[in-house]
Amino acid sequence: MAVRRRFRRLSVGVGSVWGVDTGEHIQQLADRIVALRDAYYQGAPLVADAEYDGIEDELRALVAAHPELTPDPNPLEQVGAPAVLHAPIRHARPMLSLEKATTSEQVAAFFDRFPGQSVVVMPKLDGLSLSLVYEDGRLVRAVTRGDGTTGDDVTVLVRALVDGVPKQIDVLGRVEVRGEAVMLRSTFAAYNTAHPDKPLINPRNAAAGTLRAKDPATVAERRLRFFGFDLDTEADAAAVDLGEGLRALGVAGAQMRFCADAEQAQAAITAIEQGRNDLDYDIDGAVLRLADRDAYAAAGTRSNSPRGALAFKFAAEEKTTLLADVVWDVGKTGKIVPVAWLEPVFVGGTTVTKATLANQEVIRARDIKVGDTVLVRRAGDVIPFVAGVLDASKRTGAEREIVPPTVCPSCGQPVTEQGNSRELFCTNVSCPAQTVRRLIHWASRAAADIDAIGGVWIERLAEAGILERPSDFYTLTTERLLEFDRIGEVSAARMIDSIDASRQVGLRRALIGLAIPMASDGTAARLARAGFGSLEEVAEAGEERLVAVEDIGPKVAASLVEHLTRLRPELERLRAVGVSLDVRAEDLPPVVAAGAPLEGKTVVITGAISDPRSGEKVARPTFQRLCEKAGATAASSVSASTDMLITGAGVGESKLSKAEKLGVAVVDQNEIWSLLIDAKVV
Repeated sequence: MAVRRRFRRLSVGVGSVWGVDTGEHIQQLADRIVALRDAYYQGAPLVADAEYDGIEDELRALVAAHPELTPDPNPLEQVGAPAVLHAPIRHARPMLSLEKATTSEQVAAFFDRFPGQSVVVMPKLDGLSLSLVYEDGRLVRAVTRGDGTTGDDVTVLVRALVDGVPKQIDVLGRVEVRGEAVMLRSTFAAYNTAHPDKPLINPRNAAAGTLRAKDPATVAERRLRFFGFDLDTEADAAAVDLGEGLRALGVAGAQMRFCADAEQAQAAITAIEQGRNDLDYDIDGAVLRLADRDAYAAAGTRSNSPRGALAFKFAAEEKTTLLADVVWDVGKTGKIVPVAWLEPVFVGGTTVTKATLANQEVIRARDIKVGDTVLVRRAGDVIPFVAGVLDASKRTGAEREIVPPTVCPSCGQPVTEQGNSRELFCTNVSCPAQTVRRLIHWASRAAADIDAIGGVWIERLAEAGILERPSDFYTLTTERLLEFDRIGEVSAARMIDSIDASRQVGLRRALIGLAIPMASDGTAARLARAGFGSLEEVAEAGEERLVAVEDIGPKVAASLVEHLTRLRPELERLRAVGVSLDVRAEDLPPVVAAGAPLEGKTVVITGAISDPRSGEKVARPTFQRLCEKAGATAASSVSASTDMLITGAGVGESKLSKAEKLGVAVVDQNEIWSLLIDAKVV
């Protein structure tokens, strides 16, 4: 099997790492989701939509099983984009996500909540949510949903690139129209035909990327279409019916079906699902919404969803196809997983050629063989997987057993089995496949943050023998990079600048970047705060001293000692090329202010935080550090030992409910800001 093809599959997501405890794995998944969302909303997704959904679903299942380990912030409770990329604009009212449903019983329950009310059912468009604000008939602002509270001002781009947005309307006063900007499938196909060298990934990513462009001219061929789904106006003549109101303004809505009861609504949902492939735009479900705008407003909201609407997600799609082969892939920790190569099949709105087989125990339990006609399932747009053999009695005898490798498919070294699922691991730390994955991890945002060199270029440099270990990044030169096709002087200079900036990585982020098994981001943060001055000092500490650090157990300590001992030559090489492995001031315990107003208090912070003096958003770690300077001890989840839950915007109901149950004080962030300002902490 060609090494290049195997490497090509290495730059996608990260699954569970054997040996990491549940709490650490939950935090890893949460951090991964935040990073993937950031990239997605910049129009440069790092993974396929199906893989992202799979990571979210894994986190959701773990949080449901272990609510006490809910990450804070919880990305599952956040709406839309995690960061503002253009000028920030605060929404007059939050742009919320929708409660999800998958069964007819949930649809019936929705109607039971609003007896006698007419409900409109329409396709759930798969694009980018926008708010259009008109004042005295003129379009003055177009804003993305953003985090639900604050979005990006994309007025110039919308005026230039989005069809279906009236520049003028015949209504005085303030009018807000909300809807979805989508790239039509026909536009998507035409663009990719014209640009085979730089094809768009899918229409949804294309819509997001188009409205993050710096200059409309650069994306002029990527036109979008706007469909309205909400209307807010105080005009006396405004139509009560949503559809009539949008049409009166000249705004198209997705096809709406009015339903008097749950039976009619379910029939409408079925019709939308059956016709999804005939549409010129992507949909991933159907939306049920009270047709009467006043009734919808009166229904109110939950913490992150309106009560008067419901998103029905289409059921899992299953198709049969031929299992042509099984290839074993290698990850950065050496885990070797089976991947099914399939005859192409259209499932869940996309053509699937590969699917997961989990591990050899799953293959054995489902009695799957190469050459079988298998059932492929893509539930809720997550990663496709082989559910099993459709009919084993129809085998011809030409089928082949799936034989797990006894040596690594990348380096040929022996493999070992671990766990009840008999998961395979490569034992060679110099394995080329692991090398590429580790290099990509070192360059990631959580570690050295070498943002100008993406996974594809890391892979190419590794294949050329230029990159083998993290220290090799710092020996790269502009001249060496210019030897590669498609790297120009500007790109090479950006790469070198990005590498130089990463030399100040420090103890905490360097430890994250080294990808030591069982050592999470939290482990690195605790070591930085525990008095270790450098990564070399951690390497020399010994298990006894490491176990003395809060929340570091014997297994984590043993892993740190083993791997840092092996990595000592690499630490020396990093030092030699000017990389700082010393603890950074920002990672040290804060100096507590005199007369600390929060002294002795254990606090949990949730929701979006903003500085009341400027209105600007403040990163959660920054606000947490301010609270620590005021004497507080910050915790990640609400417990009986928590003194107060500090709430920002968009708070999830789970933490509030838990705080109420435990009698924990709930304090608005503005009260804490007042204490911090009075105590001159800020």
